Amino acid sequence: MSDLAVIVEADGGSRGNPGPAGYGAVVIDASTGEVLAERKQSVGVETNNVAEYQGLLAGLSAARELGASKVAVRMDSKLVVEQMSGRWQVKHPSMRPLARQASELVRSFDEVTFTWIPREQNKYADRLANEAMDAAAGKPLKSFASTATIPRPTQEAAVDVGDEQLDFSSAEATVLQPTPQNAWVPPDSTPTRLILLRHGVTEYTLAKRFAGRSDAELVTAGIDQAARAARRVAELGPVDAVVTSPLRRARQTAQAVADLLGLKAEVSNDFVETDFGEWDGLTYAEVQQRWPGDLARWLADPAVAPPGGESFEQVTRRVRRARDRVLAAHAGRTVAVISHVTPIKVLVRLALDAPPAALHRMFLSPASISVIDYFADGPLTLRSFNDAAHL
Repeated sequence: MSDLAVIVEADGGSRGNPGPAGYGAVVIDASTGEVLAERKQSVGVETNNVAEYQGLLAGLSAARELGASKVAVRMDSKLVVEQMSGRWQVKHPSMRPLARQASELVRSFDEVTFTWIPREQNKYADRLANEAMDAAAGKPLKSFASTATIPRPTQEAAVDVGDEQLDFSSAEATVLQPTPQNAWVPPDSTPTRLILLRHGVTEYTLAKRFAGRSDAELVTAGIDQAARAARRVAELGPVDAVVTSPLRRARQTAQAVADLLGLKAEVSNDFVETDFGEWDGLTYAEVQQRWPGDLARWLADPAVAPPGGESFEQVTRRVRRARDRVLAAHAGRTVAVISHVTPIKVLVRLALDAPPAALHRMFLSPASISVIDYFADGPLTLRSFNDAAHL
């Protein structure tokens, strides 16, 4: 996949809700503002919300066809943005399949963000959607001037949604009213559960050294921790698969889990620890003394990498890939993932939709366990974090 970054603006609507419906979507080069693709189509008699999801699907599909790696989705549908961001559940049966399709498309990119924008900032997609709705209703198309480029969005485009009212008919409001993910609502599907286990202690752990790609093995205390953690993982089961980082300390911990469960540990290279480059094997104080400026920049910006290493942004991209492969391969099942501090904290940060700075505000003990549930219709739940009661 290329390094192409694009903006997808999408919209949909119906004449009557439900009524003759259509969608529109436009894909824009994020660097130049050039329009790379347009999509519009009538979808028969549907509701506004179904048409909006169809517009999102069309925009994401066009972005994938263009080979984009990063996608910023901008829509004036608060419902779609909040559901795709995982903050609201997808409760209506007609939209669950569309949300699943959208989630599958999202997993095909390195990075996707969703931002709500007011309708006046979504005029291009709105115009395409209205043309499609007119066609669905049998009306003649209006004449619009073609636009070759769109101004690049400003920071102000990411507006707080506040108490904006959703566009529901009175008949739909009782069944489509969005519910925050943390409400006391019974789940609509069996989740895919990831049991995230950090490896046991090594000499680097005990000395508080940066331990990236150094292939240290567990010390005696770490071996005991792995055995205790394995018993706890078994209690959280039944576990269907064990996936591990390729580094020795993780594989040793994973083997303790796999042996107890009668499973084979599968290695996933993308769950490996951050490459700390020249800092690997050094203490924080040693790094601060030798690279004070680099250390400060690394702590402040997730795009900055240690000398000769990789940034947290790079780690996040590969951890997303690894997570999505596991979710696709073990849908509706429970998987034990044995990894390291950074990959596990990245998964927790993504689950909470927290900013990158949150990585520096979490503490993860050796051989601790965190659990995340991923539901097929979009929402996810952090069930536990840094549980070390078994040690």
